[in-house]
Amino acid sequence: MAKRCQVTGKVPVRGKQYARRGIAKKKKGIGLKITGIKRRRFQPNLIKKRLYLAEEKRFITLRLAASALRTIDKLGLSTVLRKMHKEAAS
Repeated sequence: MAKRCQVTGKVPVRGKQYARRGIAKKKKGIGLKITGIKRRRFQPNLIKKRLYLAEEKRFITLRLAASALRTIDKLGLSTVLRKMHKEAAS
């Protein structure tokens, strides 16, 4: 199963982690030097959540990012689901 939020579409993104060495210039050093670069992935904060859909009187399970949960709290579950179906159809 892909690491993708079903509401917002958030996916892992690529980035880098820098290893620095030295003393900062504002601490009277000669500055920080980058001594190594590692590639890494930033993962979305995914949660498997079981939500109650009152209109159909049933539970649905979604794989959501934490930000999508806040969106559902703000707009309502039925509104978000309608928007998801409309985007999937087009």
